[in-house]
Order: sequence, then structure tokens, then C-alpha cells
Amino acid sequence: MMLPPQSPVRLHKELDAVWGTPRGWRALSAVNHSVMGRRFIVAAFVFFAIGGILAMLIRAQLASPHSAFLGPDHYNQVFTMHGTVMMFLFAIPMFEGLAIYLLPKILGSRDLAFPRLGAYGFWCYVFGGSILLAALAVGAAPDSGWFMYTPLSSRTYTPGINADVWLIGITFVEISAISAAVEIVVTILKMRAPGMSLDKMPLIAWYLLVTGMMMLVGFPPLILGSILLEVERAFDWPFFDPARGGDPLLWQHLFWLFGHPEVYIIFLPAAGAISTILPVLARHPIVGYSWIVVSIVALGFLSFGLWVHHMFTVGIPHLAQAFFSAASMLVAIPTGVQIFSWLATLSSGRPRLDVPMLYLLGFFFVFVVGGLTGVMLAVVPFDWQAHDTHFVVAHLHYVLVGGFIFPMMAAAHYWLPHFTGRMPVHRLSVTAFWLIFTGFNATFFLMHLTGLRGMPRRVHTYAPELGWGWLNLLSSIGGFVMTIGFALFVVDIVMQVRFGRRTPRNPWKAETLEWAMPVPSPTYNIAAIPEVGSRAPLAGAPDLAARLARGEGYLGFVRNGWRETLGVHMVTGRPDQVILLPGPTFLPLWTALATGLFFVSLLGKAYGLALVGAGLTAVLLVAWTRTTGLRGDCGTLPVGRSEAVPPHQEAPGAPSWWAMVFTLLADGTLFASLMFGSVYLWIVAPGWPPSQLLEAGIALPLAGAGGFALAVLAARKARFENAGGRTVRASLGLIAATAGHGVALVCLIGLARVVPDPTGHAYAATTLVILAYAGFHAALGILFAGFGWYRCLSGHVSAKRDLDLRIGELWHGYTAASGATALLVVYGLPRVIGS
Repeated sequence: MMLPPQSPVRLHKELDAVWGTPRGWRALSAVNHSVMGRRFIVAAFVFFAIGGILAMLIRAQLASPHSAFLGPDHYNQVFTMHGTVMMFLFAIPMFEGLAIYLLPKILGSRDLAFPRLGAYGFWCYVFGGSILLAALAVGAAPDSGWFMYTPLSSRTYTPGINADVWLIGITFVEISAISAAVEIVVTILKMRAPGMSLDKMPLIAWYLLVTGMMMLVGFPPLILGSILLEVERAFDWPFFDPARGGDPLLWQHLFWLFGHPEVYIIFLPAAGAISTILPVLARHPIVGYSWIVVSIVALGFLSFGLWVHHMFTVGIPHLAQAFFSAASMLVAIPTGVQIFSWLATLSSGRPRLDVPMLYLLGFFFVFVVGGLTGVMLAVVPFDWQAHDTHFVVAHLHYVLVGGFIFPMMAAAHYWLPHFTGRMPVHRLSVTAFWLIFTGFNATFFLMHLTGLRGMPRRVHTYAPELGWGWLNLLSSIGGFVMTIGFALFVVDIVMQVRFGRRTPRNPWKAETLEWAMPVPSPTYNIAAIPEVGSRAPLAGAPDLAARLARGEGYLGFVRNGWRETLGVHMVTGRPDQVILLPGPTFLPLWTALATGLFFVSLLGKAYGLALVGAGLTAVLLVAWTRTTGLRGDCGTLPVGRSEAVPPHQEAPGAPSWWAMVFTLLADGTLFASLMFGSVYLWIVAPGWPPSQLLEAGIALPLAGAGGFALAVLAARKARFENAGGRTVRASLGLIAATAGHGVALVCLIGLARVVPDPTGHAYAATTLVILAYAGFHAALGILFAGFGWYRCLSGHVSAKRDLDLRIGELWHGYTAASGATALLVVYGLPRVIGS
């Protein structure tokens, strides 16, 4: 039954009471996306400042020949940490922060799909980054380069904890990245305003959707590589030691399977900001919406076919070099489509030369230069000459600074009124832009010349007779000029917050939904969720903001004290569920602390304590579910406009179900990378096949596969029985699923016991890792089945409310498929290739 209309003031008070964030020290329990987005952005900018200081130390060292400013050991730590901070602790978290803050507002939702997951990701990011900074403070920072190439990063050549800090700290931070990717993708697909079909989404949502999918596929190879290298360093399992069947090039393959898509993961969100800001400042709709969407998707696919162009000098076959060279040139086409679309929009409109536009114009110049030098490096003979010189350093910075920092500076000036409710002091903004633009080009354009003159990267000194001194001195001066510009940008932000004039609700006359709410926005974003009929919702409805404030739309009321937002069909945007979101809680913070205990214990080689941290993390994650779910069937709930839809626990395609799908996509990518590494070593690495192979009959692999099959069939049977209201039979099915995973786990342990010594050859090491992967998933399968059984007994599961069983069924199916594949590879690969 629809609730009666209320006054805007009363509606605001009721919504704020439900969606409000605690104050004081209790604010640490906040999960609201606006709060977490701001925290991400502030933390990322702090890391950016630290990375900038490290860059200035590098430029001070290289300003003159034979400089004694930094010794070689400290220099190695400084340049490694500069790259690590900028790539892992600034670039990705900065766009994550913008996405977390902006996505619900621009999509017409009240929050992200998983507020607690976003808070957990933030704390993992801060704690993981703090491990790296603490190591730098005590002189134990990683010193093998931000790419950590083996064998330099192996225990033989880096015997301290320096490399371990990188491997463990970055893996900790990657939890945040995967969490954000799942949250971004599910939010875009399921939590748009009604009527916002895929072809009506703002372009920035398309950019972030493709970016999130790329993160789910691109980050797992790096996580796997980090795990393997840390295991090699800690337990002497020789994945990358060619003397014992390993191959250091395997690390490069795993790293660049992540590293090259990483460039586009950084660029695409910035390009999304450009596609949002530029039409507003050009006063003309974007030209070529459909072409841009196609180019975004194409760029996402093509970016995964380029990783070997970082390895042209390692001795790969000429045919492979030709393929990856052509692919590296091909990727310029979808990028060019976007650039020409932006230029067409500018030429068709009446551009306003405001501060955001200055940064966009700077982007065009800097990024195009970086793109052209990238095409040069895609040509194999030129790459052979310029590889590992300052030419590559210059190219990298022109792409990343031009393709990310300049658009992000434009985005800062464009959306800061939304954050603060105040307008910037433009005199400072313009001066800051010119200092940054001039200083950047003075710094890095000259590096092209030092690179062409043969100056290698990652050297801490050089001889005066080489003729690089004056170019390096000018580069260093340019670097300090650029730093002054960034400092002035910070002053400008402070001045805006303290003294900027109040901004109207939509100062740029934009047409996207984030400007249909007060600025700064309330905790619930909008009093009612609008219905969208076009790509420019505010263009055809100038009074939309006022109508939403009066509650005219979907969910323009408070019901049962619930935090409600609307879920829609992924393609059409039709309402199909009410999504109930959790409120503030300290659980994400405690869970991140427990996860931090696990990683810090690994760093200190305290493996018993690490198990305690892992156990605490698992217990706390289960505790998240205490306040989720319903204990009674609701049926359909009125949502406004004479429509009613079920709560998400009773609806197909709930956000948490899709979250499991995309989590398993990332998990499957890690498994595929592990399979790739195993086959790669069999085929390419020296010393294969080994003298000792796994000596086991067919009985254990068959029994293990049977256990996995029992688990997945029993889980499916449990859901079928639950759908018929037969709760007892459903519980028995879940018990059978637990038994199936238990049988599989016992068989995997039995196989692991007959694997040869893993320190003797990479075959045994990879075999044990494959078995450990399958065993870990079988153990989690036991937990999933047990949790489903508990939810049935506690009344959270019924014939209608079977979301927990459907999520568990996904896990059981994936575990069975990957476990059977692991058994097939472990038992069959030696017999196929080894023969």
C-alpha cells in the first residue's frame, strides 16, 4: 500500500534518520558511499604527495653527474617506491574513490550495492599501503623496481624482507581493488534509475563498467605471481629458478598480463570523466555515443593482447613479436575513435574556456604525444634501441600523467562543487595549471632526448662525458616547477573549502543526475528515485530536482526503518526488486584488521599467527550476515508509480548473486593463470620433464572428482527440495554437499602427500600449488554448505527466499569444475606431455 505524500522537510528528516552517518569516533563505522568515496580520494592524494616527494628525490639525484645526494641502495628503494605508490596506491584508488562517490549519484541510486564491502576495501587499501610506507621509513622498502623482475627479486639477490614487503603489501592492497571492481560492476548493472537501459547510461558508467571487468580479469595474474614469488622466497619452491625447472620469464608474463591492461584500467575512468565533462563545457551533446561505447569495449578486449610488447628484448620468437607489435598498433584505433569524438564535440559546440577545460586541452596535447611514442615503441626494431632507456620513462609518464592526472584535475575542478558546495578560486587554479603543464613538459619531453642519447633507466648516476648533464638538470628544474603547481592546487582546494562562494545546485548547467540533488549531497542522495527517459535526464525535465525533493518518484518514503534502493533489469532498466542495504557497522574495520594480522604475520614468517588472522577474518565475514536477510516472506512491496516488486532476497538476479558470479570470474582468471604457468613451464622452461613425477594411481583422482560431483549435485538437489517447501530434505542435501567436499579434500591431501620434494623442481612446486588451490576451494565449499544449512535452520531460507542457496550453488559448481580440472591436470599432464 502506497504511503501518503509528505512535506520535503519531513521526508528529508526521515530519510536522514535512516541513512545518516555517525559522528565523532563512531564515524569509523560509516559505510555510506559518499563518505567512503571521500576517504578514498583523500588517502589517494596523500599517497600521491608521497610519491611526488620521492620523484623529487630522484630528480635531485639525477640533476648532475656523480651526485652523492642518494646512495645506490637508497636510490633503488626510492625509485621502486615511487612507481609502486603512483601505480598501486594513487592511480587506481583515486579513480575508485571517484567511482564510489559518484556512481550512485549519476545512476540515480541511493548507495552502492555493497556498502560494507566498500568500507572493507578502503581499510585494506590504507593498511596495505601503510605496510609499504612503514618499510620505507625504516629503510626496508622494496628495491627491485615496481615490476619486481626475477631473479633480482628472488631470495638470492634480495635476501632481506624488502621484496616481501612489496609482495605482501601489494597483495593486501589488491583485495581493495577486487572488492571495488565487484561493487562497481554490480552497481552499474543492477542499481540504475528505472528506465535507464544500457543504451541510456551515462558514458562514464560504460567506462567504469568495462574498467571493473578488466580489473576482475587483469589483477588475478599479478596476485598469483606475487603468491608464487613469496612462496619461492619463503619456502624455496623454485617457480622462477631455471636451475631447478623454473623460468624467470614466467614472472614477466604474469606481471604484464596485469601490467599492460593496468594502463587502460587507469586511462578508461579518466576518459569517462572527459566524456562527461567535455560536452557540458562545449555546450553540445557528445558526438558518437554509440561509437564511443564500441571503442570502450574494444579497448578492453584488445588491452589483454598486448602484454608481450614489454618483452620484445627477452628472446621471444619473431612470429610472436610480429603479432604483439601489430596488436600494439591496433589498440590505437579505438583510442583514436574517442579522441576524434571529443574533438568533434568541441568543434560542434561553443566551448567555455573554464579551468576544467584548460586541463582537458592539456590532456589532448600530452596524451597524444604519449600515444605517438607508444606506437613508436610498438615497432620492434625501434623498441630494441629504446628499451630500458629514459625514452620509455618519458613515454610512460606522457601516457599516465596525460591520460589520467590531467583528466582527474579537470574532474576535481568540475565535481568539487558537488563535494564542497563551493566554487573554486579561479585565479589560483589557472596559475596552478600553467605551472603543472609547463613543468611536466620541461621534465619529461627532455627525457625523450636523454633516452635517445642512450641514458638507461634505473641508474643512480652517470659520467659527465656522456653529455646528459644539462638535459637532466633542465628536467629536474621542470620537475620542481611542476611540484610547485601541485602545491598551489592544494592551496586552491583549501581556499575553495574555506572561502569559496556558495554554488548553486547545478553550476555547470549539466544534464546528468548527480546535479539533480543538493550540493553537497545528503546521505541518501535523492529523496525519490527518478524515472529516466533519455541520456540527458535534466535536459527534458528542468524541474526534476524539485519534484524529487518532494518525493515524486520511486521510493519517496521511509518504510520499516529500512535502507531501500531500487534494483532494475540489467538490460532494460525496468524495476525488478527492492534492495535492502545495511547500515553503519565496525565489522569492515575489524575484518580488515584481522586480514592485516594475516598479512603482517606472513611478513614476519609467523605462520601460526597468520592462521589465526585467517580464521578471525573468516569468522568476521560470517558475522556480516547476522543482520542480513529476512525471516519471513514479504511478497511484493510498493515502490511508487503504482508498481510493486519483491525484496532482493526473493528476486532472481539479486546483487549478491551477481557479486558471486563476478568474484568467480576473478577466481577463474587466477586459476587459468595458474594453468597457463604450469603448461608454460612444461613447454618452455629448462630441465623438463623432471626425473621424478607424481606416483599415484587413478583411484585418488577419481574419488576426488566423485566427491566434487557429489557436492554440486547435492547442492542442486537441496535447492530443488527447498523450492518445494521440503526444508528437512534440503538440509540433508547440504549435509551431503559437505560430505562431498570433505571426500574431495581428503583425496587432494592424499595426492599432496606423494608429490616429490617441492624444493627440488618446479614440477613438484606447481603440482602442490594446484592441489592447494583445489583443496582451499573444497574447504570453503564445506563452509558454504554449512552456512546454507545454518540459514535454513535459522529461518532465513524459504521456498521464496533461497538467495543463500543459489549463491552457494554457484560456489559448489565452480569448485567442482576447477577441482576436477586441477585433478585432470595433476594426473594427466605428466602422462601427456611427459611422455
